[in-house]
Amino acid sequence: MLIGEVAQRCGVSARMLRHYHRLGLVTPTGRTTGGYRQYSADDVRRLFHVESLRTLGLTLEEVKEALAEPDFSPDDLIDDVISRTRERIEAERQLLARLERVQHHAPNDWADVVRVVTQARALESDSGARRQQAVLAPTDDIAIAVDDLVAAVLAEADVNVAGALRWALARTGVRALDGLVTGLRSTEVTIRRRAVLAISGIDVAEATAPLRSALDDVDADVRDRAAIALAQRGDPAGASVLVAMVNTGRRDVEAAEALGRLSAHGCTDAARLLGDALAAADAGSRLRITQALGEIDSPTADGLLVALTTDPDRTVRATAAVILDARPRR
Repeated sequence: MLIGEVAQRCGVSARMLRHYHRLGLVTPTGRTTGGYRQYSADDVRRLFHVESLRTLGLTLEEVKEALAEPDFSPDDLIDDVISRTRERIEAERQLLARLERVQHHAPNDWADVVRVVTQARALESDSGARRQQAVLAPTDDIAIAVDDLVAAVLAEADVNVAGALRWALARTGVRALDGLVTGLRSTEVTIRRRAVLAISGIDVAEATAPLRSALDDVDADVRDRAAIALAQRGDPAGASVLVAMVNTGRRDVEAAEALGRLSAHGCTDAARLLGDALAAADAGSRLRITQALGEIDSPTADGLLVALTTDPDRTVRATAAVILDARPRR
């Protein structure tokens, strides 16, 4: 077949066929009596191979490499194409999100569009200082969209920038919760940790439910931060988590203070739960529990401290005695 007939039957333009010829991908091997190049059946089959590989996303160089080596293994090449495809999909997703954010601002003209995009790009800058400046000192009269702030705080690794983002989100109140709750359900633990921290800073009643749900997270850090945040609100749902923190030494000082706050809010379980933990505690844990009991002003805590003044460990005994001496007599 001549080039025109191949183009018509195979759906590949004559221009592309000539390009394949120049690259050595598909070369017509026959000639007519008039000297024109002619594609044989094998040439057409090779053309179909080329087109099939191109539909997988391979570059022409990769197609050429694959066809040039009979024992060529496709595994690595396919893995690379999959990786590139995922990157392309992610880039398209980010573009769609940016377009939706621009639309959310209902820009009146292209100047508004440019300002919104500039603000969004500042949040995506490689410079932590620039990202922080975008949060603390937004340009012009364009406020940063809540969705942009949520996306940024869930992706931010820089401690200072993350703090600024959480501060900005706290000012948005309940509007930020939907996006943060979605982050709390992420399969990536770092995202869940950032989400629970951001939710902790939002002082609205609607934040309590997602914080309670975080108490069941498989990650101890997520559970701990949720329990501390709930205690700050006077919610005792995370009391057992706080006791576990004291017992194991995970942020035990913060946990003890949080148990003290719960007790001040009328939670009577704080001292009892600490007492239950004493039964199987080693000397180090008993010392931390003793110190935590010192944060709780209740008869139950006093009784446990009295019992601890006879503890086998000298440091535990001394600590319990000092705490009791410092307390007013009931």
